[in-house]
Amino acid sequence: QVQLVESGGGLVQAGGSLRLSCAASGRTFRSYAMGWFRQAPGKEREFVAAISRSGINTAYADSVKGRFTISRDNAKNTVYLQMNSLKPEDTAVYYCAADVSPASTIAQLTTSQPYDYWGQGTQVTVSS
Repeated sequence: QVQLVESGGGLVQAGGSLRLSCAASGRTFRSYAMGWFRQAPGKEREFVAAISRSGINTAYADSVKGRFTISRDNAKNTVYLQMNSLKPEDTAVYYCAADVSPASTIAQLTTSQPYDYWGQGTQVTVSS
């Protein structure tokens, strides 16, 4: 069982920045691929960013490319999402997720299907 706990959400003005963190339990964090997803009110959950086990490969949704950066610190069992140049349309609950399968490609990690564990989410609100 893997537990994921997100933090770092909050209220920020448009153009501002936030850094989300997701702390994972367990001693095999380095073997998990990780992803960030978000869900805005009345909308379906959507992919934001993903990172491979080593951290070498990453993927981003087109809507956040160039503004958001995903990274991981395997020594701290934590994955991060640095969000810059925030827009009101980035307002959502942000979830991190872990994929424990060794076979998922970075392309597959852009969908929710491979992920086995999900956090409870953290609210990000961007005011105009």
